[in-house]
Amino acid sequence: MRTTLSTSQITGTFLDFYRDRGHEILGDSTLIPPQGDPVLFTSAGMHPLTPYLEGRPHPLGRRLTGVQRCLRTTDLDEVGDDTHLTVFQMLGSWSLGDYPGDQSLRWGYELLRDGFGVPPSRLHVTVHDGDPGSLETWQRLGVPVEILGDDDNWWSNGPTGPCGPDSEIFIWTGDGVPSGTPSTTPSTDDRWVEVWNHVMMRYRRHPDGTLTSLEQPSVDTGMGLERMAMVLQGHSSVFDTDVFEPWTRTVSSLWTPSRLLYDHLRSSVVVIGDGVHPSNTGRGYVLRRLIRRILTTLWRDDPSRTLLDLPTDPIASTVDHYGLPIDPLYVHDVLVYEERRFGALLRRGRPLIERLLLRGPLTDDDYHYLHDTHGIPRDLVEEVVTAQPRQ
Repeated sequence: MRTTLSTSQITGTFLDFYRDRGHEILGDSTLIPPQGDPVLFTSAGMHPLTPYLEGRPHPLGRRLTGVQRCLRTTDLDEVGDDTHLTVFQMLGSWSLGDYPGDQSLRWGYELLRDGFGVPPSRLHVTVHDGDPGSLETWQRLGVPVEILGDDDNWWSNGPTGPCGPDSEIFIWTGDGVPSGTPSTTPSTDDRWVEVWNHVMMRYRRHPDGTLTSLEQPSVDTGMGLERMAMVLQGHSSVFDTDVFEPWTRTVSSLWTPSRLLYDHLRSSVVVIGDGVHPSNTGRGYVLRRLIRRILTTLWRDDPSRTLLDLPTDPIASTVDHYGLPIDPLYVHDVLVYEERRFGALLRRGRPLIERLLLRGPLTDDDYHYLHDTHGIPRDLVEEVVTAQPRQ
């Protein structure tokens, strides 16, 4: 299937659909969680709404929709496949103790079929074995459904807090009649793509692992924007969608094409745009790691490569897409300054590490020495050995 909808038009269609059904649109949210929140970055669309999912009244009411940018470091090793990104946007809708889960599923089906033009024959869903209401709703809609357990269809944003059974919606992206089912084919057939998750927030998990019912059962849905654009635009990878075009075009003309470079450069722009600067701790260290992974990739094949050659056009495109209050030239300066710092670290650290390696494999004492005396943390030792700084 293929549509002419751009990513921004997909966003508009989603938000208009829910606004027409009484939902208030949330304002733009950064990657930075509210003060007092222990996590470094927002990792899910519902994260900023946790207090309201637990029962606090929201100032905009009980029906909400919006777009939330998210960052997940847990997926770093998977970045480079067809669907995983470090920074991404999540389209969401929420019922805070208002309409029930079956209504959310019916609206979801309607939006996919009528709003986005997805043929019902290409849909398949999974439900939790303890959620008969969702099962019955999908059966009435005529959508093929599988019943799975906690490992597949239970959602929570951490070890404690609101949680509940979910219903995941998959779209068949292959040619011809769908084959298999999402739960039996992901390892062998990635043409089933999960695009939307509807979570029935009915419980609170406590530190001891026990569950109690929430006084205000709610519904939380999340649709990955880039992944949905990939499906609707008829691509096989999120990196082929329109939002990545400025990066793929620019990077491929400068250096060897690399999905990691596309992702990490774009993600670094968003993180810097949300007010984070490279550092050795916290959010700044996540940004520093992203930039150093970029540089290690660039220098592995050619030490002469430099971010000085990166034009500001793709940076400006990302700044505009996310509505970031920052000058693209400033973002470019941050990237180049961090390149110089990392290059100096590599030039200083390489001889130290090579001398230690002459005695044999590095010991814990060696790692402590490198970190405490020379500022080279353990997880960067391999990069110091393999990367070649620009001369």
